[in-house]
Amino acid sequence: MTNPVYLDFNASAPLCSDAQQAMCAAMEVTGNPSSVHASGRAARKVVDHARRKIADLIGGDAERVIFTSGGTEANNLALNGLENVTVFTSATEHPSVIEARSDAKRIPVDANGVIDMAALEAMLKTASDAGQKVLVSVMLANNETGVIQPVAKVALLAREYGAKTHCDAVQALGRLPVDMGQLLVDMISISAHKIGGPKGIGALVIAPGVMLVPQIRGGGQEKYRRGGTENVIGIAGFGAAVDRAAANGEKMDEVRAMRDRLETVLAAEAPELLIAGKGTDRLVNTSCLILPGMPGETQVMTMDLAGVAISSGSACSSGKVRESHVLREMGISDAGSAIRVSLGLETTDEDIDTFIRVWSRMRGNVVRKKNARHAA
Repeated sequence: MTNPVYLDFNASAPLCSDAQQAMCAAMEVTGNPSSVHASGRAARKVVDHARRKIADLIGGDAERVIFTSGGTEANNLALNGLENVTVFTSATEHPSVIEARSDAKRIPVDANGVIDMAALEAMLKTASDAGQKVLVSVMLANNETGVIQPVAKVALLAREYGAKTHCDAVQALGRLPVDMGQLLVDMISISAHKIGGPKGIGALVIAPGVMLVPQIRGGGQEKYRRGGTENVIGIAGFGAAVDRAAANGEKMDEVRAMRDRLETVLAAEAPELLIAGKGTDRLVNTSCLILPGMPGETQVMTMDLAGVAISSGSACSSGKVRESHVLREMGISDAGSAIRVSLGLETTDEDIDTFIRVWSRMRGNVVRKKNARHAA
């Protein structure tokens, strides 16, 4: 397999050269960022430089950027860091939100996967009448379908009832504008490896007035919000990836054109094909394709043997095969036949051509087998 086609950017983007160079430079920095000598100050400079880049990109305050081990930890810190709150999450959140609070109440979504605002308001009113403090957690863009949520409207509604809002923007970062001021949220989670940075580094950015109880203790790092020596090398790569994302935002139009061509060709060939979330705003790089009669895992393996990397859903389940809760909540009955195709800045038209060719051959085999069964 000489030239594999990678179409799983929602799982992880390739490490970009800018991030790699920044990380190599950071490897030469010996000191601990908490040390006051020259070597420690050099490490602190690397951390603070990246912190400012991240704050600038998303319209936050550098002093309120909390580095974590990734998006999952950032989500867990957000949902568990506020004391005595009732948590509401949309029913289609990432597992790191769904599983962070087993007592969270789920906000239903419609057939396109968009949050039911009337249901949310009813839940907020009930909680307010009962004197409960509430945190609403709604992702900006879904990792499986790419469906974009009306986060600013959610945050405005939450404010009316005195509730705070958290947004998981891990999939959205670098693919659409992410601005805390415009989203009106109190906390936002992001991660480096979705935008060409290294794996194992993320951040939770909080608004003024948000006081968190640390979930990892043992030092005064991150202004006592998250203990443990900072991952200087990963943070350096994160900062460089943020620069790249900011500089390449306009290229998302090219990604959209490739994604739309892929969907148009497949839909014309296969009338039975379903595209989850097709009727609403989605990330420009994401297609959730449902081919009835063929399990998603089988499609993934068939594609892999042909040198095309895709996913059957979220890549955060340690390889476990399980039905998508996202598609189930959207009322899609063939959820087990779904695959996720996600593009990135490195995707080419040739990659799309290869995917279409392999997918068409795969679908043709399914149709022939089905016809043979009917003939028998």
